[in-house]
Amino acid sequence: MFPTPTPHISAKPGDFAKTVLMPGDPLRSKFIAEHFLENPVLVNNVRGVQGYTGTYKGVRVSVMASGMGMPAIGIYSHELFNGYGVENIIRVGSAGSIQDNINLYDLVLAQGACTDSHFAHQFHLPGIFAPIASFELLSEAVKACEAHGAHYHVGNVNSSDVFYGDHAGVPEGLDSTYALRKMGVMALEMEAAALYMNAARYGKRALCICTISDHVLKHQETTSEERQNSFTQMMEVALDVAAAMDGR
Repeated sequence: MFPTPTPHISAKPGDFAKTVLMPGDPLRSKFIAEHFLENPVLVNNVRGVQGYTGTYKGVRVSVMASGMGMPAIGIYSHELFNGYGVENIIRVGSAGSIQDNINLYDLVLAQGACTDSHFAHQFHLPGIFAPIASFELLSEAVKACEAHGAHYHVGNVNSSDVFYGDHAGVPEGLDSTYALRKMGVMALEMEAAALYMNAARYGKRALCICTISDHVLKHQETTSEERQNSFTQMMEVALDVAAAMDGR
């Protein structure tokens, strides 16, 4: 076990539940805790990365921000898995659709996560590793989406190290976005692949659920109010998954 408190988390042993929801934004973590959890307690605030533990439908659940990008979620998931006995991490974030049939406000459940990152190199693996979600978490998420009447899609996402790419002078047909679209990748985000690799390495479970906040190729974006409404459904789905995993 990793010694606690860890370098980036000040919580005591036992402060985190077995399942942790991880939005990117610390204020989103605070929102989930205050609006969905009963009796939430702040257990971490190192660097303003707020972590809370409370109950949902009688089940103990935690929520803590991951920050943006694979290095950030790599650090926090590593410390939660190895220092605090966390078994399940569910990323709840936003993504940009690159498919015509995946629209604003839809949910995407990342069955797999392609990446241009070198995150996997640390594991000294031969060839290319394919990061995938926990089938248990994914199955429960599909059930929750059906129960909530959500518009959802299951498949591949792309976890990129780059948000502002330099595409100047690149012919449309050679642009990496169009290449990913051709291969059926649903959406672009920045964390899932690292989370899935850490979960695989340490024998844990992970899932990425994202709300489509913008459509990359159609140049569509949601307003702040629309994001709030669609993110709420994603939170409810993720929390139902956390409740279903009680004892697992």
